[in-house]
Amino acid sequence: MQTTLEAKKMAEKALKLGIVMDPIGSITAKKDSSFAMLLEADRRGAEIHYFEQQDLCMLSGTAIGHSTRLAVRDDYDDWFDFGARQELELGDLDVILMRKDPPFDMEYVYTTYILDRARAAGALIVNAPQALRDMNEKAYTAWFPDCTPLTLITRSMAEMKAFLAEHERIVVKPLDGMGGRSIFVVKKGDNNANVIFETLTDYGQRFAMAQVYIPEITQGDKRILLIDGEPVPYALARIPTGDDNRGNIVAGATTRGQELSAADQRICAQVGPVLRDHGVIFAGIDVIGDYMTEVNVTSPTGIRELDREFDLNIAGLLFDAIAGK
Repeated sequence: MQTTLEAKKMAEKALKLGIVMDPIGSITAKKDSSFAMLLEADRRGAEIHYFEQQDLCMLSGTAIGHSTRLAVRDDYDDWFDFGARQELELGDLDVILMRKDPPFDMEYVYTTYILDRARAAGALIVNAPQALRDMNEKAYTAWFPDCTPLTLITRSMAEMKAFLAEHERIVVKPLDGMGGRSIFVVKKGDNNANVIFETLTDYGQRFAMAQVYIPEITQGDKRILLIDGEPVPYALARIPTGDDNRGNIVAGATTRGQELSAADQRICAQVGPVLRDHGVIFAGIDVIGDYMTEVNVTSPTGIRELDREFDLNIAGLLFDAIAGK
């Protein structure tokens, strides 16, 4: 049986944290949620090991990483230093944050296989590799039809044309996009509709999504962050510019924090427990009006903006949840 002294020593032991992400030198430190997590890890005295995808491999079923020790500071102009390089078994880390941005391609999938072996060897992976593979950010909304606008996923251009004819104004997008890329609002009678459907489906060779247009997009596309199934009490509304339909920051949308509405809370009550049960500790759902349009489990953002506006420490809540695991 563990003694009180042994328990105290374990609690004081520095967390061995790995993070898999895009090149840290390319991030915008003021806005980057992965960087917010790294700052919190540093505040807690964690030993941080930095990886890019090319730093991971698998040998005879063992997940291995060529890590770079990382030090971070909250300086928008000079935010990190690299330390020593070393090879280690990923299963020897306590936690690995998988924060590689999409595209969700086969290289991403192969990376999750390596992380699955690290998980089997004892590391906690945030988020669970199986969930990352299963929960396509667009298609997984189908698991919550009561929370979403009417949605069609198809390779058929004819079915998209019929969907437009019936609903008169729709949003169409690829299943593997991010940051508002290749999202179109199409109205009945639009002479560009055919070429949009041809492009998105690659002439019927690729699945794409169509959703009924939600007019409340003018009030913002709300990003709601969930930690171990529980929502942060404020959403980040991303409001399109006057010359763009997309509520995406990288597409020029402005942001405004706001309290969750009753509809937001109802959606979170349905979605949150499912995500938690599948090992998703940090997620971001997108809500327009009273409808969820996407479930983001790969590398959701919004931490730094909400922290600044409401004096929060969302990464602190995340690491509290991780400690509980």
